[in-house]
Amino acid sequence: MKPNAPYTETPSQGNIQISVEAVKIRVTGLVQGVGFRPHIYRIALINKIEGWVKNSTSGVQIKAIGQKELLQKFIRDISDLAPSVAEISKIDVAVSTRNGEQGFKIVASSGKQQEITEVSPDIAVCDDCLLDMGNQDHRIDYPLINCTNCGPRFSIIKALPYDRRQTTMDIFPMCRTCAAEYSDINDRRFHAQPVACNVCGPVYSLFSPEGKLIDCENLPKHTAQLIDAGNILAIKGTGGFHLACDALNAETVNRLRTGKLREGKPFAVMFPNIDTLSEFAFLSTEEITTLTSWRRPIVLLDGKNKLPATVNAGLSRIGAVLPYMPFHFLLFRHLSTKAIILTSGNLSQEPVIIDPAQAKEKIGSVFDFMIDYNRDIHNRTDDSVVQHIEGSIQIIRRSRGYTPKPIALNFETEGIFATGAELKNVFCLGKGNQAIMSQHIGDLKNLETFTFFTESAARFSDLFRFEPKLVATDLHPDYLTSEWSRKPGLPVECVQHHHAHIASCMAEHKINEKVIGLSFDGTGYGTDGHIWGSEIMLCDLAGFERLGHFEYLPMPGGDKAITEPWRMALACLYTVYGNNLPFAALKHFNFLNQQEIEMILVALEKRINITLTSGIGRLFDAAASLLGLCQKPGFEAEGPMRLEACATEKINDFYPTTIDKGGMIRVNGIIDGIISDLQKGIRKERIATRFHNSIIEAAASAISETNISSMPEKVLLSGGAFQNCYLLSGLSKKLKEMGFQVLTNHQVPANDGGIALGQLAVAAARRNKSCV
Repeated sequence: MKPNAPYTETPSQGNIQISVEAVKIRVTGLVQGVGFRPHIYRIALINKIEGWVKNSTSGVQIKAIGQKELLQKFIRDISDLAPSVAEISKIDVAVSTRNGEQGFKIVASSGKQQEITEVSPDIAVCDDCLLDMGNQDHRIDYPLINCTNCGPRFSIIKALPYDRRQTTMDIFPMCRTCAAEYSDINDRRFHAQPVACNVCGPVYSLFSPEGKLIDCENLPKHTAQLIDAGNILAIKGTGGFHLACDALNAETVNRLRTGKLREGKPFAVMFPNIDTLSEFAFLSTEEITTLTSWRRPIVLLDGKNKLPATVNAGLSRIGAVLPYMPFHFLLFRHLSTKAIILTSGNLSQEPVIIDPAQAKEKIGSVFDFMIDYNRDIHNRTDDSVVQHIEGSIQIIRRSRGYTPKPIALNFETEGIFATGAELKNVFCLGKGNQAIMSQHIGDLKNLETFTFFTESAARFSDLFRFEPKLVATDLHPDYLTSEWSRKPGLPVECVQHHHAHIASCMAEHKINEKVIGLSFDGTGYGTDGHIWGSEIMLCDLAGFERLGHFEYLPMPGGDKAITEPWRMALACLYTVYGNNLPFAALKHFNFLNQQEIEMILVALEKRINITLTSGIGRLFDAAASLLGLCQKPGFEAEGPMRLEACATEKINDFYPTTIDKGGMIRVNGIIDGIISDLQKGIRKERIATRFHNSIIEAAASAISETNISSMPEKVLLSGGAFQNCYLLSGLSKKLKEMGFQVLTNHQVPANDGGIALGQLAVAAARRNKSCV
């Protein structure tokens, strides 16, 4: 039996007993756009079943009439023989009667119900279609080939049910050959909505930056020649434009970085296959499985330092992705280089571009040529990003290949709209016992991104027939989402940021009891008006009690301390030493003049423009600055990332910390230990490792010293800091040794991209509690 395919009427599908000869069946889950109706048709013929199958907004509906034993086998075959991409959530069976049905038919879709089925994410091109590009006369080298098992789905859908007329393929009439395939039950393209070929389908074209069409006989070959020659190309992908160039050409990569306004953030790199990728990165079995899966995300891997340093900003890890569109495979057929940069086609902090006119306007100065195809993208999606920690997958950015697959929950969510966080925004709709997460939206402080948020919220509401009754949003009163949530005039539930992190983990693991939650990140508005970010909580979905946290540290200049982490380093030194700073050990601070240092010290002494933070991210910033790893970051979390990359020593020792009666963890011992090691000339790799060990030991000690009458069995770890592999692995191991069951996020990001799920869960729990 396929996993994740429960039968609702009996404990086990193997025990299904059908005592009637006619039933109505409803199958819910990811069952549209994945070849499910042809699958039902085929198993109906095999089992001599009469009746019909159709798509509806609430799932796939089936009327089945046949001999009892064959009917029983037919129902088992629904899940046992389902298409590989399909994911069945539930099979409902009800008694029916024969009503003159003869034979088995696929009938027209219906779409009036408020209940909805899942919408398929976009699916990487399948091996069969790649073979067809070389074998089928009308699809020789067709760069947009697809079938029922692969191709665009979410990016082209405009409404449910999923039919061609409801997608951006509606303007492309099928030729006779494609129409025959579409109508042939024995064909792999039977009812494949985006089906197309060289005769009738959308086409790629090459343009100059000015928009002039460039005629070329073999577009993929010409594109490869342009990339090998050092050009930067804007190439339309599944969910938006990419910017592409030769990843081994450092000069071109630097030109791309400058033009994209992306100072230091690592670029994603596409490799033609696993064999080539293995020359540049270390690969585990689990990572290979994810890289080659139909979702085809970017996977963070340990690199072998064979790419130019400018590709990944000198970090040891690389973001690798394999080809997932037919055009990618055609391109690598002709490329001389072994790898290309494939980064989102936008300016830094703005949404990925989907319109060629906007591409020319916004990034026309960045690329040398543009490759577009004439099928519209209705729903933009960035590439998803994941990593593997201790063999388990962790999603960092949830978008193409994952969106809009819902998260199954064990509580009612109907009508709740969760706005998500200000940064790394993803919003969430509540439908029945599901949470439908949006694609990655981005940082809402940017006007273009906030417009993307409002546009996508409207489209999701329409697509999924969502009627909002309650809005869940962040506790921070000044976030754009907080202001937006008050406009519809609906009840608003404000949810504390770090409680939402833990609630997201509780929701995806279907946990109802109280847990210990560790929510570690950089920023979140606390109930005391300060910035939180190292929270140890006793919580359930409805509420929380703050048990402990790392001590509040001053942020001189407020948010400026995030972009200039040396300010946090000085603040930590002032907290420990006062005005007697140990500058003899601070050789990495020679870029500052005495006047700048004195200005910060005066601000700290007189509390001028000072914000208090317990965010663990700021403590990581300070440590990275003290070690000279990052003084002026070129991208978010650069300091903590470089500090993690530096923690390579195989040691267990750590710096001491103390814990106040109120659960506040004092960092004096950590800062003093770092300074002492610097004065002794200890290698920064050892210091970075000791720092990480210190955070792990302090957090574990804080939990063991909490005064709880009945200690929960489960500890949940969530928040952006737990994307740090060393921190997550080390703390998980420590807590398991203490007897706890440790859980973290896997279906949604642990970072702010998962906040909306937590907001939804908290709002649902409070609403359900108030109704009791």
